[in-house]
Amino acid sequence: MPDDSTSVYPLPEALPLDIAHSLFLAGVETQLPSVLWRLPNQTEVQVLVATSGSQTSLPPLEGPVPGFAFCPFEASVTAPNQFLPADIYYCGKGSTQIQLNTTGTPDRFWPLFQEIAQKGQHHQLKEWPVHPEGQTSQIDREDFEETVTTAVNAMQAGCLEKVVLSRTKTLPLAKEIDILQQFTQLTQLYPTAFISLVAIPGVGTWLGATPELLVQIDKHKVFRTVALAGTQPLTDGLTPADAIWRQKEIEEQALVQRYIVSCFRHLRLREYVEMGPRTILAGNLLHLRTDFSAAMDEVGFPKLGTQMLELLHPTSAVGGMPRAAALKMISQLEPHQRRYYSGYLGPVQIEGETNLFVNLRCVELGKDTVTAYAGAGMTPDSNPAKEWLETELKMQTVLRLFQDLDS
Repeated sequence: MPDDSTSVYPLPEALPLDIAHSLFLAGVETQLPSVLWRLPNQTEVQVLVATSGSQTSLPPLEGPVPGFAFCPFEASVTAPNQFLPADIYYCGKGSTQIQLNTTGTPDRFWPLFQEIAQKGQHHQLKEWPVHPEGQTSQIDREDFEETVTTAVNAMQAGCLEKVVLSRTKTLPLAKEIDILQQFTQLTQLYPTAFISLVAIPGVGTWLGATPELLVQIDKHKVFRTVALAGTQPLTDGLTPADAIWRQKEIEEQALVQRYIVSCFRHLRLREYVEMGPRTILAGNLLHLRTDFSAAMDEVGFPKLGTQMLELLHPTSAVGGMPRAAALKMISQLEPHQRRYYSGYLGPVQIEGETNLFVNLRCVELGKDTVTAYAGAGMTPDSNPAKEWLETELKMQTVLRLFQDLDS
């Protein structure tokens, strides 16, 4: 067991993935905020345990404090911002050690970690943190399509350009599940997505596979963000190169793209690179995507990541345009609280990089239920039945794993 002055912890004889899983399980079972994640197009599963607890304020994205951000669509008393300091961190590579930046690890943690690591795949998590308020409100198809019609009428009257309306679906967990198995399946199914499993006592447990980058700052201090909108299902024989987009989806993506440009203009940033739009594959769906980047030191904006995060969230891809009118309509029409759905999450200054993603394609785990969240962008040309179908397709990204268990 390491003492307070130790900066690394020797690895037990186990595979890197088993070490990451064991650290996560030990963290959850000692009631510590814990998170597993895998970055897009990478194979390593990383893990962080916050032995000092979570914080409700986010440090600057440019450093030097390392940790993991888990922030809601709209911060509130029941869904506050969460920042998990990197008190215990493992990068998921076999040749490295567990990094320690803590003096307050519970005595039970390290023996439990060793015990779980020796068991390997035989140790399963029996309980996970759940939100104290329990199951969220649901909306049936008829009611959802009615809200879409209300939104479309408002847009056709010129009240706003776009609004994103979401809904939930809650299913029972009829059998014991291995939550780490679900996480691993997501990493295999969606190699280009950001896969995460976040468990915070008093907040809840969330599992997701999101395709949408919000803010990235790489080791060379290059800032990146994307405009991602427009959705169509991937059908047999269709490739991204063959996709044909309707005017509705093209305009929906252009609104997000224009909003990012307006944020640059607000900061008086003129030197940036814009590439797109292009069609990308995200699981069983296709989207339109435009990439933006800027070298922070070269353009004279050393805090560009933090500044853009404040301007971007919530993006028009999850809220609408104009922002104030769209957010007001969301609060009036949605019967549920989004909580951490359509918020953002990701590592901050881990391995010298910050990678924040919009929390899409996600589910929240209850004691014996799983709740999926999904939304669709409404424009004056929206068809209520098609918007319902779009939310159904998005929910299947993660929910399909739990439906397979109960079939």
